[in-house]
Amino acid sequence: MLLRRCGTDALLVEVDSLSEVAAVRAALEHLDGIEELVPAARTVLVKGALTHVRQALETVDLTKAPTQHSRQITIPVSYDGPDLDLVAETAGITASEVVELHTNATYEVAFCGFAPGFGYLTGLPEVLQQPRLDSPRTKVPQGSVGIAGEFTAAYPRPTPGGWRLIGRTEITLFDAKAETPALLQPGDQVRFVVA
Repeated sequence: MLLRRCGTDALLVEVDSLSEVAAVRAALEHLDGIEELVPAARTVLVKGALTHVRQALETVDLTKAPTQHSRQITIPVSYDGPDLDLVAETAGITASEVVELHTNATYEVAFCGFAPGFGYLTGLPEVLQQPRLDSPRTKVPQGSVGIAGEFTAAYPRPTPGGWRLIGRTEITLFDAKAETPALLQPGDQVRFVVA
């Protein structure tokens, strides 16, 4: 673990894996005085309470990912995405098996980024882990559910993107007027179900 000072009241914690990010996030998220905690793929940015943060990090066990989740969220999906057959063909299975694998897995929001409300979910079955498209789309429709690498996600608004789209959801993933604008938060547990 490497700690880097960011300005006068923030610290960037650098680790080697998503599971280590989860361990750091879990160790810090309930500390008094923390103003902001921003996990990413290999880092956690922490603002505020730096003395307490440093003390907590001295005893954190990076080999133990958290077992408790703050919330459990279910996302209904219509599995009719334009890349569903491509994903099935690449995996060497049927489209219905893609849906079964995707809905039988339990996911965790590892971090958010790319666009407001876009949560990167880990837990994708290995057979579904596939590369991004060779040529990204200029506009992915809001609510599209896709896979790329080890992640699955749902697009909260129309944006460019290169993920393989397997379905779509009507659920609101980001509402700027809500008290908590992003539906998905790091640490949440997510299940996809057939709509």
